[in-house]
Amino acid sequence: MKVLIADKFPEDGLAALRAVGCDVAYEPDVKGRTLEEAVVRTGADVLVVRSTEVGGDVLRASRLGLVVRAGAGYNTIDVKTASERGIYVSNCPGKNAIAVAELAFGLILALDRHIADGVADLRNGAWNKTKYGKARGLHGRTLGIVGFGNIGLELAHRARAFGMPVCAWSRSLTDAVAREHGVVRLDSPQAVAAASNVVSVHLALKPETRGLIGADFFAAMHPGSLFINTSRAEVVDEAALTAAVHAKGIRCGLDVFNGEPAGGTGTIDNPLLQEPGVYGSHHIGASTDQAQEAIARETVRIVVEYQETGRVPNCVNIALRTPATHLLVVRHLNRVGVLAHVFGHLREAGVNVSETENVVFDGAIAAIARIQCDHEPPAAALDAIRAGSPDVLELSVVPIG
Repeated sequence: MKVLIADKFPEDGLAALRAVGCDVAYEPDVKGRTLEEAVVRTGADVLVVRSTEVGGDVLRASRLGLVVRAGAGYNTIDVKTASERGIYVSNCPGKNAIAVAELAFGLILALDRHIADGVADLRNGAWNKTKYGKARGLHGRTLGIVGFGNIGLELAHRARAFGMPVCAWSRSLTDAVAREHGVVRLDSPQAVAAASNVVSVHLALKPETRGLIGADFFAAMHPGSLFINTSRAEVVDEAALTAAVHAKGIRCGLDVFNGEPAGGTGTIDNPLLQEPGVYGSHHIGASTDQAQEAIARETVRIVVEYQETGRVPNCVNIALRTPATHLLVVRHLNRVGVLAHVFGHLREAGVNVSETENVVFDGAIAAIARIQCDHEPPAAALDAIRAGSPDVLELSVVPIG
């Protein structure tokens, strides 16, 4: 199987893919049009990327069967086009959670103790213990987490070690899960903002989360609170955040920004970075050796399982529910042509098959096929299936609820 890796990837990961027989093309600098050309030129079956964008043109021009995002998100991949072309899209959720949580907590500590400003003054030869000897401290202050997935959970563990009560909101967070992890579940992001002294955002970028952290959220925050975003810039209304910095003295630790360069180096012109109460880092949340090694191992696991079984771990674009309305269950002898006979009569009846599974019994003499149909097969088609092959032992139709 041919694998094109179009981003930086650890040497151990490349070696692991080659060791299982993959033909690996490592071209970490291809982007845009050159990525499209590389996918066609290499004849890749699998494309692995980190931050590189994979647009519809790349997918339509290729013979790809799988795109792996070597990271947690997948908003840089045109998932809609991939789904329309039957291309799996997979990612590596949770493998960078510790790294991002560590950076988020580092930003919290840096803001509370004014570390970046103090370092800058020392480098300029200024000693100002009077100014930098003042800090509120974190013990007993409430940390609010918006988005309680793997990263939010890791951050909560670290906050409790610092003696910080934790509250959280997430669409998927239940009272039972909250109790299990020692956090208070609240009903909205605004409720988290109102209950916290420090807020950290850990949301995936989706249509429903774009701009979710806006003016009403910042209006609920206490003056002088700390705000952390290490998720995606687009989930925050930066104009509303800037207004809160000015009006309420909100201090920010940000790892993501609107207008950040696509590559590893470049320039950025974002007014937030000029605010004295804003500390920034270079979108490096997942950039630890530990995280990258874990992501590489997970990427290799995904590719190897796809190569050996055709199944894709962590696939993000398989339909949770198909258009099927009825399940045709066919008990049959495990012989050549039986399923072709069944499918032929379904086709003649205009019945489309959404999914099918064939389970073979011990000894490989008999099997059961489970065939999801887009509508109920007519009685005439069922009669023809029964009568047309002695290898069909029994069949039934069950509505899908």
